[in-house]
Amino acid sequence: MLSFWLVFLSLTSPTTAKGSPYVVSGCADTCGNVHVPYPFGINITSEISDPRCALNNSEFMFTCNSSYNPPQLFFGENMPIHNISVEEGTISVRIDAAYNCYNNTGLINNFRQSIGLGSGPFRFSDSRNKLTVVGCDTLALMEDEAQSFGSGCVSLCGTNMTLQGSCSGFGCCQTPIPQSLKTLNISLASPRNHSRVWQFNPCEYAFLADERTYNVSELQLSYKPFSPETKRFVTSDVVIEWVVREETCDAAQSSSNPNGFACGDNSNCLYSVNGQGYRCVCKDGFTGNPYLPQGCQDIDECKEPDKYKCDGTCKNTFGGYTCRCPLGMRGDGKVGCQGFRITTIAAFIGAIFSIMVIAFLIIIIYKRRRKEKNFLENGGMLLKHQRVRIFSEAELVKATKNFDASRLLGEGGFGYVYHGVLADDTQIAVKKSKDLDKTRLNQEFQHEIGIVLQVNHKNVVKIIGLCLETKVPLLVYEFISNGTLFHHIHHKKYQILAHWKNRLRIAAETALALDYLHSLADPPIIHGDVKSSNILLDDSYTAKVSDFGDSMLISPGQSDMATKIQGTFGYLDPEYLMTGNLTEKSDVYSFGVVLVELLTGEKPNSSERFGDKRNIIQYFLSSLENHDLHQIICFNVASESEMEEIGVCADLAKQCLRISGMDRPTMKEVAEELGRLRKLNQSSWKHSQNSQETKYLMAESSYSIENGTS
Repeated sequence: MLSFWLVFLSLTSPTTAKGSPYVVSGCADTCGNVHVPYPFGINITSEISDPRCALNNSEFMFTCNSSYNPPQLFFGENMPIHNISVEEGTISVRIDAAYNCYNNTGLINNFRQSIGLGSGPFRFSDSRNKLTVVGCDTLALMEDEAQSFGSGCVSLCGTNMTLQGSCSGFGCCQTPIPQSLKTLNISLASPRNHSRVWQFNPCEYAFLADERTYNVSELQLSYKPFSPETKRFVTSDVVIEWVVREETCDAAQSSSNPNGFACGDNSNCLYSVNGQGYRCVCKDGFTGNPYLPQGCQDIDECKEPDKYKCDGTCKNTFGGYTCRCPLGMRGDGKVGCQGFRITTIAAFIGAIFSIMVIAFLIIIIYKRRRKEKNFLENGGMLLKHQRVRIFSEAELVKATKNFDASRLLGEGGFGYVYHGVLADDTQIAVKKSKDLDKTRLNQEFQHEIGIVLQVNHKNVVKIIGLCLETKVPLLVYEFISNGTLFHHIHHKKYQILAHWKNRLRIAAETALALDYLHSLADPPIIHGDVKSSNILLDDSYTAKVSDFGDSMLISPGQSDMATKIQGTFGYLDPEYLMTGNLTEKSDVYSFGVVLVELLTGEKPNSSERFGDKRNIIQYFLSSLENHDLHQIICFNVASESEMEEIGVCADLAKQCLRISGMDRPTMKEVAEELGRLRKLNQSSWKHSQNSQETKYLMAESSYSIENGTS
């Protein structure tokens, strides 16, 4: 297997600690060249392990296999441990990469990676690890075991090349992983079966890599698995984050907690969102192992002058130190001692005051010029003549209470959305960038501004204004009060969506919005990320399509070629995944997934209600083939005529989900079909009249969407 081997460990057997401050007395603390601090312990393959040496033998006891030369410490059965950090709460391991190899006949050898961290308090680090893909004509996908998330990236190149520390999508690409991830399946595919690149790039790889240590250096795409050259560029560890127990600090310190509190004296408890539990750290002024009773010991700062400054007489205290300036000098010895004459005090104070005034004026001028510069760079001279309102940064800071966490509505790929209230009591939603690459974010926000300024439709979230004084513009949208359609389907399904008529209305309104983007916007717009969480519901539960971060402005008859697959796993058009061509029919496919979600109440990648993990789209299509539609719908059906309408809608979803985009209907056809269904549902005709109209509608829909054939 292709492994992340960095160095050979030195030839040492597991050693027993004698007075080590990081392990229980009498317990082994080293396997090979890896130090193993408590709460972890070492289970030596040739000996019986001491249960005192680990906090929990089932989760924190690692195996030291002495049959290797030198001995090796393992996480699970086949993940060698490189480092364990008590201070950071991390474990660095080496894991095999997934790979595919090709020749002129196609795929000849492959390995798909499946990684599991077991039931213990361990998670892959979302802040340190990234999925890294190496190869040309390569698509890598990753998902967890429960298929609750999925992502990936595309790596392309047409000729042999060498990368030097960069993963830009040409020969190499990277994408982050989510929080709280315990399992990961990595697979590879090649859209063109490597037919154009196999001679200089016979193999492609996908693996997790630690951002701190991984570096693409002198990468040769001709390398093959098991070769010494391969190890030169696949040389990164995978970082696992751990907590001591999966509970909050308050629960851990409760007197009624049967597990007890794992932190020793002079330590603090820290809660980890990723680990969903707590770990311990020594307080400032102490060092050692916080998991041992007296593990955190006082630091004698006076013995470490390079680290702890003192310009006078140093005296150690418990958890700190004091520093007194020499006789005749004043000040804080930790900062610096100075001598003063009485005759110079007034002059000194005057000089300090003058410097403060000048600095204050410089800051004011700098901030004003920075805002003016940002305004111009963000196209302020042009945008201020548009129909949108131009906000000052101060207005939005006040409206959102300085972007307080309590005002956070949601988070996207590169921005946060905050709830705000203007001085005139108008409620707004403010989109603010994350602290990432400013140049890329500015381009993406400029792109979104270009999209939303083209849009004016009752079923599309409206932009109210912009703030151009910040480095990356702030976008101000109308506030939509009733949250996302996703939330109502999966968490409030027995309220507004309890009946078919509301589900049909929301579907019809969403289709009208997408038809508007495709057919009436100038230029036309491909949304690119149609999903239930991007469909909002206002005070009257009217559907509003939102989030144009992945959208594309196109000329008639053209499409966009993506170098990195964007969108949401489960809603992505399979034709787009294979070709990289984003078209209006990609939105049609995603809308078909939303229709299935409305009909079944299930997420696109799960089928929990039916007792298995099969893909809900395939389950839905199979149910239609077997005439079992009534068994998978998740809401009340008032009459036989409504059931017939549901059947028409289900058939419409099936047409939207066709593999080939050319075989799918347009959004205009979809919107017209749903509009006719909605009118029929709203009518007050008698049951017999409804039944006749539904049959007529079914025949008419077959004619209008199936290209004129009945």
